[in-house]
Amino acid sequence: MKSGCESSDPLRRRAIRSFVLREGRITPAQQRAFAQHWRCFGIDFADSPVDLDALFGRTAPRVLEIGFGNGEALAWAGQNDPGRDYLGIEVHRPGVGRLMNALAAHDVGNVRIWNHDAVEVLQHALAPGTLDEVRIWFPDPWPKKRHHKRRLVQPAFVDLLTTRVKPDGLLHLATDWPEYAVHMQEVLAGQPGWRLREGASGESGRPAWRIETRFERRGIDLGHPVTDLLYDRVPT
Repeated sequence: MKSGCESSDPLRRRAIRSFVLREGRITPAQQRAFAQHWRCFGIDFADSPVDLDALFGRTAPRVLEIGFGNGEALAWAGQNDPGRDYLGIEVHRPGVGRLMNALAAHDVGNVRIWNHDAVEVLQHALAPGTLDEVRIWFPDPWPKKRHHKRRLVQPAFVDLLTTRVKPDGLLHLATDWPEYAVHMQEVLAGQPGWRLREGASGESGRPAWRIETRFERRGIDLGHPVTDLLYDRVPT
């Protein structure tokens, strides 16, 4: 018997995670980061939108990176682009700890992070029209067909992003799995709120603002071609 409280929201109804939580080994230094730096860089998840102006102490363009891994690219962006505020979401604590240590070491003040599920953060902690850019770089490709439903880039998730990104904002996708790149393009082709940039600025070549990380280099060394897809947010 159904309880009568099943949600009509496809992101809630199926509750399929785009990740499997594999904590791995968290080093003592990464563990200490939570004790020493979380108050400075961390955002405790809550079911209400965060006042980002109050959080950063200013009004500035906001960029969100979903699934930042070990934080290498996010730390670089915050350090080299001080005119914008950066937000990150990552579920794996070792990567979060590593990023906080890097931010503290370089005195980076324009980065804040959630150690939480991205769907819940977008649904509850970020108000509509909050973001100027969203970056999803090298998400888990879930290559086996039976796992494709776990891929982060799905129609319902992109619908949610559409509500959180301002018109003329940017969605930047990157993957080193050609089949996932095709999947991304097929999903976004069905989204009237996004328009693919053409040519070198769209899907051929790494933009200057996305640094080549050690993770990406390993994939290239294994023969994985990298695809960048840049989509502009258009009014619907």
